[in-house]
Amino acid sequence: MPQPRSSQISLSDTPYYHCVSRCVRRSFLCGVDSYSGQSYEHRRGWVEERLLFLSSVFAIDICAYAVMSNHVHVVLYVDIKQAMAWTDNEIVRRWHLLHKGTLLTQMFIRGDTLSQGQRLSLDDTIAEYRRRLHDISWLMRNLNEYIAREANKEDDCTGRFWEGRFKSQALLDEAAIITCMAYVDLNPIRAKIADTPETSKHTSIQQRLGSLKQTITHSLMPFVGNPRQDMPKGIAFSLKDYCELIDTTGRIIRSDKAGHIDHQQQPILQRLGLSYEQWLTLTTEFERHFCYAAGGEMMMNQFKEHTGHQRIRGMGKAKTLLRCA
Repeated sequence: MPQPRSSQISLSDTPYYHCVSRCVRRSFLCGVDSYSGQSYEHRRGWVEERLLFLSSVFAIDICAYAVMSNHVHVVLYVDIKQAMAWTDNEIVRRWHLLHKGTLLTQMFIRGDTLSQGQRLSLDDTIAEYRRRLHDISWLMRNLNEYIAREANKEDDCTGRFWEGRFKSQALLDEAAIITCMAYVDLNPIRAKIADTPETSKHTSIQQRLGSLKQTITHSLMPFVGNPRQDMPKGIAFSLKDYCELIDTTGRIIRSDKAGHIDHQQQPILQRLGLSYEQWLTLTTEFERHFCYAAGGEMMMNQFKEHTGHQRIRGMGKAKTLLRCA
């Protein structure tokens, strides 16, 4: 039975979430239709472009993403402080990049004089827009509805493009965040549609590697190095460590033989308190083991209490796979 979104998202526990949207019937509506041979590869570019655009409008940063043939993965960071700091004018300007707004918001952005009653009504509308601009559901809605309309227009048809609602997983600690990011970035390699991270089209890892060579610009959430005092907003690891770890893990996955792992520990794994065996399981089977949330046992219990769940699938794996995190 579908769970209400309030039982899947708890910003008091974490601002990080892994979201997945799948095409109807898991058809290859974004890739190559194996039955007809028709290619829809260009639609993956639509999804990537729209996703990066939305991150520039919402107070939600993208940590990782992978646009696959029949589904989309994205790891998001909700920045409530940023949304609260925006002026009323900035809120309305951003919302109008996506929607027409109301007559009052259009008058406000033009600088027209408003009566006291109109201003009170406008304040309520701006408060709602501010809430929506840091709401994951609204970001995913603006992504999925746009892509569905464009695809239906191209196919000259009507009907659903995506399966019901998107799936959401709360990432409750650093180990869950970094392993889920790696799981997402390595999806094309696991699916055998890419040989290396740098050739994994429509993924955040390709964007990050391209920016290192100054061939691609991106607006992804930055890596800001090891945790420290007065730390800027960003992912608390170095980009170099992450890229090396992705490359190493990708080699392990492609060999299909976990026994041939190089046991020279990467610094990032030591900081996470994960063994190679734990890391490999998490980065290849993340969705299988966790449902609405992922993290250490204590963090999972807190999330369960705050969201009203009686039980959450993945507790056993939280004890074994993330017990040291």
